[in-house]
Amino acid sequence: MTSFRVIAIPTQAAETVRSTRVAPRYGHPAHAEIARGYGPCRLCLRTFAVGVDRRILFTWDPFAETGVHALPGPVYIHADPCERYPEDAGFPDGLRSVPLTLHAYGARRRFLAEEHVSDGCVEPVLERLLALPGVAYVHVRDTEAGCFDLRIEAAAVGPHTRDDVLC
Repeated sequence: MTSFRVIAIPTQAAETVRSTRVAPRYGHPAHAEIARGYGPCRLCLRTFAVGVDRRILFTWDPFAETGVHALPGPVYIHADPCERYPEDAGFPDGLRSVPLTLHAYGARRRFLAEEHVSDGCVEPVLERLLALPGVAYVHVRDTEAGCFDLRIEAAAVGPHTRDDVLC
């Protein structure tokens, strides 16, 4: 049972990058290429098929809404349209095999805790981090590359059940 929401980048941001080939907020050029790494796409949260999928690299600030100075970094999306990952769908199964680093933040981007997950059992770690005093959200990052993958927030409404996840 999980009690969190999975927050991918906004659909509008991905559509803007695809149509303009420019990073939102920064105006930096976006770069399209055949995937040389697994990703994931920051919109649908599926990993890329290396050597097959076309992806777009661009600058993104996962802290933009905090009102604190910018902290942008590189992210990828599919070059072709894809659907945004549903917020209530639980943790993306395709990321369970990837070593992940979870950063817990409080108000105004205050860093509160860090945990590493390499066995795919993300939910217990997320539940523990979200229960810490003052935690407002968690950023999930790729441990090897250090890149931002997605944001996790506590659910506003009842928990989501995932019977297929055993941790």
